[in-house]
Amino acid sequence: MAPFRGAFLLFNDPEHWSRGSKTKIMNTILGLKGVCSQTFVEGFRIPVTKVSAGPCVVTQIKKMDKDGYFAVQLGFSSRRAKNTSKSLQGHLKETSKDKKFPRILREVRFDKEPEFKVGDVVNASDIFKRGDVVSVTGVSKGKGFAGVVKKHHFRGGPRTHGQSDRERAPGSIGQTTTPGRVYKGKKMAGRMGGEGVTIKNLHVISINSENGEIEISGQIPGTTGSVITIKKIKSGSLKDLEKETVAQVVEGEAAAVTEEAAEGQDRPTEAPKAEASKAEEVKE
Repeated sequence: MAPFRGAFLLFNDPEHWSRGSKTKIMNTILGLKGVCSQTFVEGFRIPVTKVSAGPCVVTQIKKMDKDGYFAVQLGFSSRRAKNTSKSLQGHLKETSKDKKFPRILREVRFDKEPEFKVGDVVNASDIFKRGDVVSVTGVSKGKGFAGVVKKHHFRGGPRTHGQSDRERAPGSIGQTTTPGRVYKGKKMAGRMGGEGVTIKNLHVISINSENGEIEISGQIPGTTGSVITIKKIKSGSLKDLEKETVAQVVEGEAAAVTEEAAEGQDRPTEAPKAEASKAEEVKE
């Protein structure tokens, strides 16, 4: 999959930030998806994904009078000058170091003029702390050309009455002369995956301020090494994650008890009688 290019818009939620003429609060950072692992929080096993977040450098400030909105453009990662176009080299000349330029550019919108300056560095430890609730946006893994059963969870056709070749077929895709076409948005076979996906309500488990590595609870979209965007939703604590885990465990145990009760009702009741008769024979 080709790397992300260009500048995309991400929004800072104005409800979570203080009112005023200017602001210097950032709630978004870029990173690279790492490997999946696990950790333990108060005795509960929590699946986590390791992310190399930041540092990001401010490459441009968008203002209302010139651009029509307030935004900060962030640059992430690096690439050599020979792999950077001349136009981007001119745009990023103020933030280049050792003839290297940011590889990824994203914009974070603000509802008022930001106080950031070109060249400022944004680190993950400046934004997040343990327990914070975040959302992660990335491009999902590409699955290639997929049929309707895999892509859209179609039920498929019957296996009987000679329809051996219709089990995974899509079926009818429309009417006849009226309307004489296939409606837009019809669920059919095609390319699957490779789309922007956002996972919300994940928790920050740990932050390493030295190398910028973050452990985020759960799974996040994308392949290992792909670019992701991490946005802070609200402040929180790991106790909230513990409550969610306990609720899941209780729910799973209740389901297991229900299944065992159902299996017990289905068992034949004559088995104990047979065992009793065998015990009497042994006594005799």
